[in-house]
Amino acid sequence: MTSESTTAAAVSDRTVNRPEIRPTSLWRQSGLMVWRNLIYTKRMPEMLSDVTIQPIMFVLLFAFVFGAAIDVPGASYKEFLLPGIMGQTMMFTAFIVASGLTGDLEKGIIDRFRSLPIQRSSVLVGRALASLLHSSIGIVVMAVTGLLIGWRIRTNLIDGIVGFALVLLFGFGMIWFGILVGSWLRTIEAVNGFLFSTLFPLSFLSNAFVPTEPMPNWLETIAEWNPMSSLVQALRVSWGNGPEMPDAALPLQHPVLSTVIWSLALTAVFAPFALRAYTRRTSD
Repeated sequence: MTSESTTAAAVSDRTVNRPEIRPTSLWRQSGLMVWRNLIYTKRMPEMLSDVTIQPIMFVLLFAFVFGAAIDVPGASYKEFLLPGIMGQTMMFTAFIVASGLTGDLEKGIIDRFRSLPIQRSSVLVGRALASLLHSSIGIVVMAVTGLLIGWRIRTNLIDGIVGFALVLLFGFGMIWFGILVGSWLRTIEAVNGFLFSTLFPLSFLSNAFVPTEPMPNWLETIAEWNPMSSLVQALRVSWGNGPEMPDAALPLQHPVLSTVIWSLALTAVFAPFALRAYTRRTSD
């Protein structure tokens, strides 16, 4: 009896001395998810190729190969181009987050997260913020590359900062679109195929690489109402890289305000649907 009593007391002591699980806020949980994604990127630095090598390749390719054949009234093509490349890069953030989320779902990592005392939305918020940081590296790389080939911010410091803030705001909205696609489709191949067939036409059917004026009227209208066209025009106006467009469609007449509205609308529309799709996917 003495031995049994001693064993029971030891078990009781271990139970009493267990560390207390304290509830944490959504932002702290999301911050840990951001840190987890950053560590993952650190251990696999080749994942940064899409925001280091690819932006440099696009800038040099369009600036020196296509730039000689494209005339932009009132601006040099190199300065006209760089806002377009940055806009395309932020639109393609959907690729990064969708592929990463689908990969985690396929590998069962999300099932481990479900066993933890955390909110499901923290996984998505953390991935969204980590993807935004990931894409910000590409923006810095493109800005440095642009400076080397002759791009400059021709306005003041505040307007320059506003331009970069608009890039990140628009990218945040596109990230939620990527999370929706990553939660909805079952494989990385399906995600890449769907996003390639939707985002590539949108990125080129805009004012990112060529002016919209020479396009047929119906195509010009579509391009001018493209959210990416608003972002690119807002960057050109903020950085002094192109003329204003008073005769264009309404979004291009007020590009900064239009970009803010588009970005907030994308987040407000896609974030709830993304959370619902993720919850349904992880409840199976």
